[in-house]
Amino acid sequence: MNDVARLAGVSLKTVSRVVNGEAGVHPGTATRVLAAIDQLGFRRNLGARNLRRGSSTGTIGVLLEDVANPFYSMLTRAVEEVARQYDRHVLTGSSDEDPERERELALEFCARRVDGLLVVPAGLRHGYLVPEIHAGLPVVFLDRPAGDIVADTVLVDNLDGTVQAVAHLARQDHRRIAFFGDAPTIFTASERLRGFREGYARVGLRFDEELVAMGPHDERTILDALRRTMERADPATALVTGNNRITVLVLRALAGWARRPALVGFDDFELADLLNPPVTVIAHDTTALGRAAADLLFARLAGDNSPPHRVTLPVHLIARGSGEQRQ
Repeated sequence: MNDVARLAGVSLKTVSRVVNGEAGVHPGTATRVLAAIDQLGFRRNLGARNLRRGSSTGTIGVLLEDVANPFYSMLTRAVEEVARQYDRHVLTGSSDEDPERERELALEFCARRVDGLLVVPAGLRHGYLVPEIHAGLPVVFLDRPAGDIVADTVLVDNLDGTVQAVAHLARQDHRRIAFFGDAPTIFTASERLRGFREGYARVGLRFDEELVAMGPHDERTILDALRRTMERADPATALVTGNNRITVLVLRALAGWARRPALVGFDDFELADLLNPPVTVIAHDTTALGRAAADLLFARLAGDNSPPHRVTLPVHLIARGSGEQRQ
C-alpha cells in the first residue's frame, strides 16, 4: 500500500479508502490510485485485514475423503452454494481415509482461522478439535459421525438403504444375495452391512457370512470376491454393493461375463441409467446432505447455541433393471 501511495502521489489513508470502497475520495484521485494498483499488481491481504479487525476470514473448511470422488464433488458444490449466500468461500482437502491426514488438515484449516469446519471423518478420535470448538469454532460432521465427541452431524439412512436393497432382491426370488462393502471400520460401511444383515432377517432368509466381502477394494479384490461368491456350487444370484466406487469396480469386472448377478448399488452415479442394463440403486440426495450440513454450520455462526443436532436424511430405491433380473 505504501508503494501504491508513492506511485499515485497520495496518502496511505487515501489508498486504504479506495481499496476498501470507502466514501470521501475524489473520483480522479480514486482513478489514479486504481491505476497504480493495476501497474504494481497489488492485491489485498484479506487474512491480515480480517485479523487486524478481529472479524471473519470469509472462509469455511471442508474436509472430505477424496475430492476426486463424484459423490464428494457434488457435496462440495452444495456447500459452496450455501456459503455463497453468506459471502463465504470454501477451502477443501482430502484425508484419503487417513486419520492422521485428517487431523493435520483440520488443524491447518483452524490455523488459517476458517470461520467454521465441515468434516467427513476418517478416524474415530476428534478430541483434537475440542479446544477449537471451545474457542468458538463451529464444527459439523457429515456422512459419518465423530468418533469420540458430541457435535452436529448430518447422515443418510445407511441401514434402511441396504434393508430396502435386500427386500427388493428377495421380491425378485433371490435367496442367495452377496454384499461387497468398504472397510468395516468406516461408519457408512458398517451401517450398510448391518442393514444388509437386518434385511436378510426381515425377509426370512438364512444369512451366509461367506457371501460378504468387505474392503477396501480394488479391481483384483473385487474380481476375487465375484469368483468366490458367484462361481460355487450354491452361488449368489444377486449382489448389493456398498458404494458407488465399488459398484463401478463390479461393473468393470463383470464385463464379458455371460451370466451376471442381479445388482443393486448404494449411491447413484453418473450414467448409471444409460448402462445395459441400467443400474438399480439406493439413492439419496447428495446436494441435500451438503446443504443440510452447511445450513447447520451457518446457523451456529449466526448464534444458534442449542444442543448438538443429529440429522438423518432418507434414501430411496430407484429400480432400473439390474436389480430386477430374476433367477
